[in-house]
Amino acid sequence: MPPASTRTAESTGGWLEVFLVFLKLGLTSFGGPIAHLGYFREEIVARRKWIDDKTYSDLVALCQFLPGPASSQVGIALGLSRAGWLGGLSAWIGFTLPSAAALIAFGYGLNTFVGLGNSGVIHGLKVAAVAVVAQAVWGMARTLCPDTQRVCLTLLAVVLSLFLPTAYGQIIAIALTAGLGILLVKPSSAQLVSNHYFRVGKAAGIVALIFFFGLLFLLPIASEVLRNDSLMLAERFIRSGALVFGGGHVVLPLLQSAVVTPNWVDASDFLAGYGAAQAVPGPLFTFAAFLGTVSKIGPGGWVGGLLCLIAIFVPAALLIIGALPFWSELRERTTLQSAMAGANAGVVGVLAAALYDPVWTTAIHSRADFALALIAFVGLVRFRASPLLVVAFAAIVGGLLGQLQ
Repeated sequence: MPPASTRTAESTGGWLEVFLVFLKLGLTSFGGPIAHLGYFREEIVARRKWIDDKTYSDLVALCQFLPGPASSQVGIALGLSRAGWLGGLSAWIGFTLPSAAALIAFGYGLNTFVGLGNSGVIHGLKVAAVAVVAQAVWGMARTLCPDTQRVCLTLLAVVLSLFLPTAYGQIIAIALTAGLGILLVKPSSAQLVSNHYFRVGKAAGIVALIFFFGLLFLLPIASEVLRNDSLMLAERFIRSGALVFGGGHVVLPLLQSAVVTPNWVDASDFLAGYGAAQAVPGPLFTFAAFLGTVSKIGPGGWVGGLLCLIAIFVPAALLIIGALPFWSELRERTTLQSAMAGANAGVVGVLAAALYDPVWTTAIHSRADFALALIAFVGLVRFRASPLLVVAFAAIVGGLLGQLQ
C-alpha cells in the first residue's frame, strides 16, 4: 500500500480542475518543450504542490527518455496523478487545444485566401523556421553531443539522412546510432523514479504497450490493404509520433517525408505552417493539426486536422502509460541508457540534415532572406528573445520586403 502522503495526493482533485489548469498553461506556455517544463514546475509543483520536486524531476527524466513530445507526456502523467484516467485526458486536451485551434484556423486561411501562401508575411514565417530549427540543432548538439564519440554519431546520421532522404533513411540513421551507442557511449548514473503517484498498474501498462506496437506494425499493413485515404494519413502521423526522439522540432523531417514527399501537402504550405507553429503556445506537435487541415488526401478541414492531431499524440500517450509502472527497472539497465544516448546523437544529425533540406532550400532565396534568418537566429540564441517575438518580427519584415519587391 502506498504511503499516506501518496494517498492524500491521489485523493484530491478532479478532471475539471486539471483541464482548467492545463488550459491556462496551453494559453501561456511559449518557448518550446524545455520552457513548458519550467511552466509546469512553477504551476504544478511550486504553486499547487500536486507532487514534490523529486517526483517531478524523475518524471521529466522518464519523458526525455521516451519517444514523443516530452512536455505533453509530462502533462498527461501529471493529469493521471491528480485525477486518474480522465485527468490525463483533460490535461492533454487543455494543453493542446489552444495551439491546435489556432493552427487549424491558419490552415483555413491558407486554403481560403489563395495568395496568402505566397505573401511576404508567409515567406517571413518560413525564414523564421530556419532560425528556429537552427537554434534547436545548436542547443541539442551542445547537450546531446558532449564527446567525440557522439559528435561522430551525429555526423554519420547527417550523411545517412542526406543520402537516404526518406523516413526509412531517418529510421536507419537513428537505429544505427543507437546500436553504435551501446559500443561507444558510457552511460551516466541515474536516480530511480517512484511511480506510485500515477495510478497506472502493470496490467494497464502492458495493455498500453500492446496497443502501441500493434498500431506501429499492423496499421501500415491495414492501410496498404484497404487503401483508404484517411487511414493512410493517420498511419503516417502515428508512425511519426512513435519514432520521434528529442522533442517537437525533431518531428519536422519525419512529417516532411510523410506528407510533402508524396505531395499530400505542398512544401511551401508545410514551411508556412511550421513557422506559424512557432508563434503559438503549447506543444509543437499541434503542427499536425495544420497539416491535416490543408492535406490533399483524407477529410481535410477541421476533421482532417483533428484526425492528424489525435494520430500523432496517440503513441506518446500509450508510451507514457506503458512505461510508468516499469521505469524504475528500465533506468537500471546501462545498455539501454547507452543506446538512448547514441540515438539522441543520431537525432541531432537527422535534424541537422532537415535544416538544410527542406528548411533552408525552401526558405532562403536571397541575401535578404539569409540576413533575416541570421538576425532571427542571433536573437534566439544570443539575446534569448521569445520565439513569439522573433516569429512576429520575421513575418513583419517579410511582409515589408514583399511590398518593396
